[in-house]
Amino acid sequence: QVQLVQSGGGLVQPGGSLRLSCVASTSGYSMGWFRQAPGKEREFVAGVSWRALSTHYPESMKARFTISRDNDRNTIHLRIDDLKPEDTAIYYCAAKRFGDGSEFGENDYWGQGTRVIVSS
Repeated sequence: QVQLVQSGGGLVQPGGSLRLSCVASTSGYSMGWFRQAPGKEREFVAGVSWRALSTHYPESMKARFTISRDNDRNTIHLRIDDLKPEDTAIYYCAAKRFGDGSEFGENDYWGQGTRVIVSS
């Protein structure tokens, strides 16, 4: 099993940037980010393979979202640039044993969520 602890988030002005972090208690897991906006379903934002050899993004996320991984610290980050009000959501970190970072399921591991509010 793996425990995930998220940090970052908060209130950010439109046009700003933000970095979210997620620390895993152990190595050997592909990891990723999802978000759930009010009244909407959870959506995949980005993922990275357990060896950090590949990253995955939906087409709609490629321009402003960047996932990175520090395997020495079992940590991933999500950088969001040019924040927009529609980025307001709870962001969740996910982990899957091994994997390439392209998909995560309900039976995988999830962080506690962190709220991001984009507002002036």
